[in-house]
Amino acid sequence: MRFRILGPLEITSSAAAEPVRPRAAKIRAVLATLLVRANEIVSVDSLIDELWGEHPPRTATTTLQVYVSQLRKLLHTADPEYGRDALVTRPPGYALHLDPAQLDLTVFEELHHNGQKALQRGDHAAAADLQRRALQLWRAPLASDTPHGALLARTAVRLAEVRAAALEQRMRAELRLGHHQRLIGELHSAVAEMPMREEFHMLLMTALYRAGRQAEALRIFAQLRQTLVAELAIEPGQPLQLLHQRILSGDTELLHPAPLPRAAEESAPQDTGPATPPEPHLGQVPLPGRTPDRLPPRDPVFVGRSDELDRLGALLRDIPAGGCAAVTGAAGVGKTALAVAAGHELGDLFPDGRVFLELVGPRPADPAELLTRLLRRLGVDTPLPADAAGLRRVLDRLTADRRILLILDGAESPDLIRALLPATAGSTALVTCRRVPAGVTDRVLELDVLPQDEARRLFTAAAGRLIPQHGGETPVREIAALCEGLPLALRAAAARLASRPNWGPEMLAARLRGEQRRLAELSAAAPGFHDRLRSCYEETEPVLRRAFRLLGLVPVGPFDTRTAAAVLGEDVAKTGELLNALVAAQLLRRVAGGPEHGTHHRMHPLWRLLALECLASESPAAEARAATARLAQEFTGQLRDADGRAEKCGIHPLELFSRRQDGLVDVVRRCHAAGLWAQTVELADAMTGFLEARAAWDTWETCHALALEAARHQEDLGAEARLLRSLGDLAWQRRQLTEAGEFYERALLTADAAAAATERGRALVGLADLQLDAGGLEEAAALLSPALDAVADDPRGRYEAHRVLGLLALENVGAHAAEAHFADCLGLATTLRDPRLESYARRWLDRVHGQGHRPAGWSEVRPGVWRLAPCAN
Repeated sequence: MRFRILGPLEITSSAAAEPVRPRAAKIRAVLATLLVRANEIVSVDSLIDELWGEHPPRTATTTLQVYVSQLRKLLHTADPEYGRDALVTRPPGYALHLDPAQLDLTVFEELHHNGQKALQRGDHAAAADLQRRALQLWRAPLASDTPHGALLARTAVRLAEVRAAALEQRMRAELRLGHHQRLIGELHSAVAEMPMREEFHMLLMTALYRAGRQAEALRIFAQLRQTLVAELAIEPGQPLQLLHQRILSGDTELLHPAPLPRAAEESAPQDTGPATPPEPHLGQVPLPGRTPDRLPPRDPVFVGRSDELDRLGALLRDIPAGGCAAVTGAAGVGKTALAVAAGHELGDLFPDGRVFLELVGPRPADPAELLTRLLRRLGVDTPLPADAAGLRRVLDRLTADRRILLILDGAESPDLIRALLPATAGSTALVTCRRVPAGVTDRVLELDVLPQDEARRLFTAAAGRLIPQHGGETPVREIAALCEGLPLALRAAAARLASRPNWGPEMLAARLRGEQRRLAELSAAAPGFHDRLRSCYEETEPVLRRAFRLLGLVPVGPFDTRTAAAVLGEDVAKTGELLNALVAAQLLRRVAGGPEHGTHHRMHPLWRLLALECLASESPAAEARAATARLAQEFTGQLRDADGRAEKCGIHPLELFSRRQDGLVDVVRRCHAAGLWAQTVELADAMTGFLEARAAWDTWETCHALALEAARHQEDLGAEARLLRSLGDLAWQRRQLTEAGEFYERALLTADAAAAATERGRALVGLADLQLDAGGLEEAAALLSPALDAVADDPRGRYEAHRVLGLLALENVGAHAAEAHFADCLGLATTLRDPRLESYARRWLDRVHGQGHRPAGWSEVRPGVWRLAPCAN
């Protein structure tokens, strides 16, 4: 089964006599989207966005499922053995698995890439053949019979550029082979089709000049110049103007193509293979007089990084011969942009030229190939030796006594880096890589994410439109925070905003807010975003990939080795080794001075989302469930041991909890979703005191409602009574007195059924509190007597009973009668080691003694909770 997408969409196979074509346009769009992202997971949200744009129907998800089902049937028709299994469901979407050779798009790009390499090494015959074969696959623009959404539209534009490049490179190679006469007609067509592309005009002018048609060549230049001046108010580029001058002056060198390799001259149909061209003698390789500056343009939205540029300049000064400096950092942190900016700013240090060479590509490169590409970039356009040693000697000759900067982008292999390093004084290499290979250099600048002010500036610049400050600044701040300063993410977010002109930053911030959609939103307008993030992960060994996936369960923020060990199910020593390896792989950051003293680690929030995505699609569900259980147990232990931990690191326990609150809620939710009922109850229980102290009412309700449901699944009546009473306390705090009474009543009944005396007593205290609040003093007193007996073995229950008894005594008898109860509260609070409860008891003892300040007409009924006394109404 093969897919053709470079033109109308078709599926061909030996099982079908005719090509199979989806009839419905929407199904063609689904198939085309899956094909351009073949062997990748395409999220449901991305497919919905591709099909319906900004206004999907209410039933979009269900309709998409129908389309996928119909597409599976179509694939089965085309290939009964393989077709249905090719399209698989993988959260959060679908993936179409196929061999690259099955898709004309991937074959086209591979042929084009190989043609580029052949052209770089001077094998013009092979270059022309490869590009010709690539262009034969092009029937029409991408999926020309299919409506395009954002992804297909961007891909179509990119492929149109690739097709133009393939055409230009094929014609350039044929021109070097001396085929100028037969190219003229084709070049006229290319110029008519792409009237603004100067490369085709240059090739046509050269072909005409070599064919003895100098006047026509000059006319082509004049027509292009007239068009550019009239439509764009610009002159032709410098290379085209230089060619024009050479034709005007009758330059005879233009009449002859470059010398061909022997293989291209002597190959014949009966040959068994191309002959190997003899290696030119080193003295025969002419060297350019001056190395041209071959840097990419400075990134137009590059912002900030002034300190990093200063530090990089210092690293590049006075490097010994053969040395280099390196910029390291995680994928997407902006290493290449910084290196290019430094190259532009440091021209005075390298007067003999600055050259940029990209080492990464779809396939591994070898030293000979990279040296050939580097020498071409350095201006050598004559035949070169075929072996790495000969090429290295040419490089040494070229860089001798010259101050040249070589920017080697994406270097990870120490052998490749060393093969390209200049060995002569003055010339320097600047390497960008995720981590520096051992023994290459100790001059390293490790790049981190942008600070928030620079992140906002980058997003605004990349968005390409004016964002109003009034009402726009806060959403921009939120977007920068959600991307957490990662330049790759900020650019993707800006592209998303630019692709939706009717959106404001408020809309984009709202769509990025949900963790489930964030990666899909950022990938929607920047298809390479997800791949760049994932590349760090895929390059590590399996044991590190497993650790990375599981650590995604740890909430956002710094975490210690003990927490990581719990998630991974390893001992502390082994966990430390794994964490160090993940730091080296740029998948974790080491941070000092987290919530507690000592070294902590932190995963960038976007990598954490990637880790969770990989966990869902690659790890067994049982493994993720077990890790979640261990994490919940670890956090439960930390909360119960909070006083000791806080005392050890000098941080108040409540501050420790506040920093982790959102993450703890996330773990409670995960436990509940995984059916970990005991862990859900235990963690929510351990959070209760902190939630009450912080008046975190919404979090309190969320966690305890989940825990109540978990307790019912466990059929644990004691836990159910405790959680019902806790929710009653929450309703009382919110002054939802009717709901509070209902919760307390249900807690009382459940406690009786469970024979849970302590919870019976706490529920009675709650009901007494409500009676006291309503002025029912006798009813409150009647409830408190059995309550005090029931909580005899529970210090916190006795504290609450004496608190209400003290308030009741103030109402019934007077301050002297309340003193004993508040003194009991003070003793119990000291036993509980709870400063908040202790302070409350001391305040009341001061007041019954006539000391301290008390707002007139107000009564502090619970710690930090004030009520207007009835007489003050």
